[in-house]
Amino acid sequence: MDQKKLHKTIESIASQKFDSEEEMLKYVLEQIVNDKSFEITGGRIWKLEPETYSYKLLYQTGKMEKIDPRFRIRLKNYPEFERIANERTILADETLTELKKKGIFRYSATGVGSRIKLNGKIYYEYILALNSNSLDEEFRLNMSIIATALTSQIRQRRILASATNLKADLDKARQLQKSILPEHEYKFHNYDIFGLTDPAEIVGGDFFDYLEIGDDQDRLGIAVGDAASKGVSAAAEAMYISGALRMASNFEIKITPLMKRMNQLVNKIFEDDKFSSLFYGELSTDKNGLFLYTNAGHNPPLFYSSRKNKVEYLLVTGPVLGPVPHAKYQIESINFFPGDILLMFSDGIVESTNSKGEPYPEVRLINLLKNNKSKTPKEIALRILDDVIRFTKNGTYSDDKTLVVIKRNE
Repeated sequence: MDQKKLHKTIESIASQKFDSEEEMLKYVLEQIVNDKSFEITGGRIWKLEPETYSYKLLYQTGKMEKIDPRFRIRLKNYPEFERIANERTILADETLTELKKKGIFRYSATGVGSRIKLNGKIYYEYILALNSNSLDEEFRLNMSIIATALTSQIRQRRILASATNLKADLDKARQLQKSILPEHEYKFHNYDIFGLTDPAEIVGGDFFDYLEIGDDQDRLGIAVGDAASKGVSAAAEAMYISGALRMASNFEIKITPLMKRMNQLVNKIFEDDKFSSLFYGELSTDKNGLFLYTNAGHNPPLFYSSRKNKVEYLLVTGPVLGPVPHAKYQIESINFFPGDILLMFSDGIVESTNSKGEPYPEVRLINLLKNNKSKTPKEIALRILDDVIRFTKNGTYSDDKTLVVIKRNE
């Protein structure tokens, strides 16, 4: 399942009007349990009760035999709570007799909301527990994505309750964000590159960068990322990741350990509702046009082959940065021949909608790329952005829009 689409789906459901965050969690749990693709047999919401050092049962649904609503799980009797604090989502065998009597033998448990410290240990504010016939690594990852979306909505609800409009600070943030973005145009040996970003708000979570690697300037890193939140918090995350990549480029770190380190940094530094997609690739002076890349949950870039007159996707090679601290990232490669073009973009390009709520079609993007194959990267990027803006005029949804185009010359 596409992680970013899953996040947006849950975010869309959770952003509806609810009387409280608990009502929101109950509603989302019902949607998950009733979704046949998840094969859920039962679900529960547990809420941390600091004064009793336990989790109390807040809500339960599904086909499982019901638990006594007064039932509580003592923190000291359930070490799995500490695992959840470290891993976000766990798959485990039930050990409590009271719950096994209700037919709960294997379950997933996911932390949601704030992280609260009690007696020197960290616990999540809420835990979503699910029973399913298909508990595997993909299920665990999907639940972590769902948890980030729910935690984000909880925090946004709390912020909105006391938010003030700090326009001056936002203006400063916008100027700071602009200052860290590279120049639009860049030339690397026989490659021309052009990038741009158009935030949906004053500041945004999209970013791109060109990274000169080593003293010999025989490698160039190109990064395009999207921090999955809005406004100032997304901009802060984007600036941090961009800065960390720039610092890492000075040490000529290989791609696999670089992505592993970036993922662990995002997981450690930012709150649990934060994550980022990132596409990172490296050009070199290799005469065969070798381009190594990895894709951490980002929109698959489009690679146009001039020899084949065909467009292919550079698919995801690992999960988004943040939710899974020990994730692995594979490296793939392509070869640029003269006239070949690589188009990298953020989801604001293909998910912004028109007045009918229809997203910008990817087939339209592909055709636009092929029809402008003879143009410069700058001309290609500007024509795409202009077409997206015209398509989404008076649209129902808009997001940050970023484009980076690489073209190999003769």
